[in-house]
Amino acid sequence: MKNLSLRLRVFLFFCLTAIGSIAICLGALYMGFRQLGEGNALSAFVTSGVIAGFGILGLVVLIWLLFDENVSKPIEALAASLRVRTHVDIGTEIEEETAKYLGDLAPAVCAIHRKLRDETRASSEAVVERTARLDAQRSQLLQILSDIPVAVIVARQDHQIILYDGQAADLMERECPARLKGSVFDYLDKQSVLEALAALKKQNALRHEIALKGRSGAVYKGHIRVFGADAGYTLMLEPLRPDAARPLVYDFDLLDIEEPTSLDQTRLRDLTFVVFDSETTGLDPHTDEVVQLGAVRVVNGKIIEGEVFDTLVNPGRTIPPGSTAVHQINDAMVADAPGFDVACRAFHQFAEHAVIVAHNAPFDMAFLRRQCRNQDYAFDNPILDTVHLSAVVFGGSAEHTLDALCDRLNVHIPDDVRHTGLGDALATAKALVALIPVLEARDFTTFEQVRAEIQKHSRILKVEA
Repeated sequence: MKNLSLRLRVFLFFCLTAIGSIAICLGALYMGFRQLGEGNALSAFVTSGVIAGFGILGLVVLIWLLFDENVSKPIEALAASLRVRTHVDIGTEIEEETAKYLGDLAPAVCAIHRKLRDETRASSEAVVERTARLDAQRSQLLQILSDIPVAVIVARQDHQIILYDGQAADLMERECPARLKGSVFDYLDKQSVLEALAALKKQNALRHEIALKGRSGAVYKGHIRVFGADAGYTLMLEPLRPDAARPLVYDFDLLDIEEPTSLDQTRLRDLTFVVFDSETTGLDPHTDEVVQLGAVRVVNGKIIEGEVFDTLVNPGRTIPPGSTAVHQINDAMVADAPGFDVACRAFHQFAEHAVIVAHNAPFDMAFLRRQCRNQDYAFDNPILDTVHLSAVVFGGSAEHTLDALCDRLNVHIPDDVRHTGLGDALATAKALVALIPVLEARDFTTFEQVRAEIQKHSRILKVEA
């Protein structure tokens, strides 16, 4: 019973009440009939039993509906609101009106929220000060790196990338989409890298001159340097554009994350997510076409700025005016855009080795899977749907549109990017990032645990594999 939701347990309680009451009523009528001892009275007793049974059943159903609407749902909503506000920075008050029939419970929950919010804000001031100092140091580091004419890639011992700068991003994009936590071997020839590392070890040196082949066949010259025993290495390569901007993408926390042996046992925040959204000519995945694809990457529970997929798509047909009114994309805008065959293959490469996330994923995934049918690639990535995650956190009775979810999580969607591929993908990604600590607080920490809980809400949407 403890694994069932509050509303389901209450429903089962009322079912038991109805069955028990009807059984008692029928038992009492039977005993009365036996005591009366007149066989011709059976019809009257049966009629009385039927009327009493349906009367009791109707009364219990009515009481259950009132109880569900005014007690169970408000308690579920209060619990979800308090849990979310514990783990997400939301300054708005909990609405007491949603639990107006619960006596002092709603005011008590609101008081707890205010106290927690005030204490959090007080402790945040010191964090803000330290963060400001770290941002200043980061800016200084970026300035120093901008004067060093090399492309820098830092990788772990298992060749996962934990840092790259703008120069390296230019180099990487020639081979494959630039990705934090991607493999060095996605961009550079595996044998070339392993031979360079073997040469360093053989010479017992920390630095070695290299000429590495890219996957495209291009050759990149520079140096390789190891840091620490079995800790990782740095590639310093000749830049393609020495005067280019130098944004730095990194997450040194990835050094301390151990790679799990299976996807199911991977912690939710340790997964790499690609969150995407599509805009289309209509709402039928079998006959309509995609006109825009947008996606962002989430690594270590954070959205990676700069790792973005955003493209218009030429649908090969006229975009209906009704669809243009929603996403503001017209025929002229997509006239020179690539076809969906090109965009879909590029997105497949961008989403490689990641868990794909979307809001109402079955709809968006249907377009992708239709396109890659009979192709030499397939979208066999694991799928998560933020509609299901919303149901896990806020209960199945809540509204689970993207707007409603973002409103509850205090995620702002600017009007000028709402119903654009990248805008909705970014909003969904922010919602996902906000939901992760809430799911962890409910002990749904691994991918397996989250998927098992999602199955309980499969009626909301078809659960993707």
